[in-house]
Amino acid sequence: MNGNTESRPEGAFEDERQVLRRVRRWLWIFVVCLVLSGLTAFPLETETRWLADLATGPGAPLTDRFPALLEWIERTRDGIAETNDRYPFLAYGTDWLAFAHLVIAAAFWGPIKDPVRNVWVIRWAVLACAGIIPLALICGPLRGIPVYWRFIDMSFGIVGVIPLLIVLRALRPLVERLEGAPGAAGA
Repeated sequence: MNGNTESRPEGAFEDERQVLRRVRRWLWIFVVCLVLSGLTAFPLETETRWLADLATGPGAPLTDRFPALLEWIERTRDGIAETNDRYPFLAYGTDWLAFAHLVIAAAFWGPIKDPVRNVWVIRWAVLACAGIIPLALICGPLRGIPVYWRFIDMSFGIVGVIPLLIVLRALRPLVERLEGAPGAAGA
């Protein structure tokens, strides 16, 4: 052990291990959600058909209470099915979207292994979550996406950033200690 560790209180190592365990749990939650989100981009036709069936089935609350949302779900289902029938190559774009989610999830292997040294990945992910909001606000109207659906899209950035901010807050003392250590310039 180096001289730095001897001056730390006895419980500091256990506290640090607890913090890192909690951080890793939150990162795993984020990664699992990213993977699930990515995997759902593959079977869009099936998913939109199921959603429309659920929304229009017996006792479905959307039929009477949210007719605009129901219309959007049915329009989306029909648009994806027709596009897949006539232009199946366009689904390749959502395949790439799914792949991007999986690649981003894989990038979190570094922070899961060593969250302090790879804190930059977590900070980058916070920026990516924030970027969802202007994307939805700018591109949504250009593509004819209803405003309520844009809010659903923006919620992914808002919900996604919560575990990341919890992680950054928990890591702050450990990162500051690393960045303040001799020879840690650029950490």
